[in-house]
Amino acid sequence: MKTAIHIGSMRFYAYHGVLPQEQKAGNYFRVEATLYTDFSRALTSDALTDTVNYADIYQVIADEMAHPSQLLEHVAGRIITALTHQFPSITGGKIIVTKEKPPITGDIRDVSVVVEW
Repeated sequence: MKTAIHIGSMRFYAYHGVLPQEQKAGNYFRVEATLYTDFSRALTSDALTDTVNYADIYQVIADEMAHPSQLLEHVAGRIITALTHQFPSITGGKIIVTKEKPPITGDIRDVSVVVEW
């Protein structure tokens, strides 16, 4: 059995970007995380100790979003490193980091990077 925890539509105000204006003014970002971890015992035990607490996952992601980076790719990499360090039971996953209304000429709602490992 393959099990995963998915946390979608986490929204943060942060200061990621290459342009000085992005680093100063900030912007809204969204993060989605699908994390593979074996919580098969929790299916019958109903015990938090048999899974990964998604509130703790959220906090790790929030902490990483609070540290400015130039690239969304770097933000995603830091999130993955922090999550796998904090929760060794995570064996893989997918992280999507999205910048809302990027400072690009044109009618663009958002841009994202997607990392699967």
